[in-house]
Amino acid sequence: MTAAPQLVVHRDKELMAQAAAARLITKIVDAQAARGSASVVLTGGRNGNGLLTALSSSPARDAIDWSRLDLWWGDERFLPSNDPERNVTQAREALLDAVPLDPSRVHAMPASDGPYGSDVDAAAAAYAAELAAAARPEDHGPVPTFDVLMLGVGPDTHVASLFPELPAVRETERTVVGVHGAPKPPPTRISLTLPAIRAAREVWLLAAGEDKAKAAEIALSGAGEIQAPAAGAYGRARTLWLLDAAAASELPRELYVPASA
Repeated sequence: MTAAPQLVVHRDKELMAQAAAARLITKIVDAQAARGSASVVLTGGRNGNGLLTALSSSPARDAIDWSRLDLWWGDERFLPSNDPERNVTQAREALLDAVPLDPSRVHAMPASDGPYGSDVDAAAAAYAAELAAAARPEDHGPVPTFDVLMLGVGPDTHVASLFPELPAVRETERTVVGVHGAPKPPPTRISLTLPAIRAAREVWLLAAGEDKAKAAEIALSGAGEIQAPAAGAYGRARTLWLLDAAAASELPRELYVPASA
């Protein structure tokens, strides 16, 4: 039985980003103290990039041993390397270029001008193989047990590049898939699947803005994961929804206690 998601609601998106960044720093430091290293899955979009920008400007960022951090991605736009629309490009600008990461531990998803060319399914299979190679016996599966896996929630309830009713959200065997015909551009993407997402110790879903309010309400009201992929995203130990007041505006107040700030 999966534990019920926990909700934290902040006054606005800036405060949400700062609080989430502080929470992430603490989680990484704790994981490194406990196990020697930490593993985090990043998300793109305005909320994911807002968190990284807040982390970059945080005085506490130097508490992290950046050389002992593995970074993965939940999904990626299948575009050429360094394309400004790629999640990894935006993450580098927001944070990654400013901190002393080990380049071998930054696991970007393949680009469309990479070794697999335009074959997004081959690129997805290669990323699945990279995840499997990083998994240890204690992970009991084909992906590492990520310490934190972050996901932005789309207005249609999509997470990563798992869109309602499309084949990728129905995948139960593979950990990474090529996505064809996504309803938002670009149509071709790479995405972790729900089984890979659920391997994480903690899954954090980020939603800010009035355009996310209906999606949050649907996903937290018992909707099925095929119709509302965000409803199927949960962690082994904890599932945390981090929202601003606008995104929480359609939720029953008994679901959450507003953050003090």
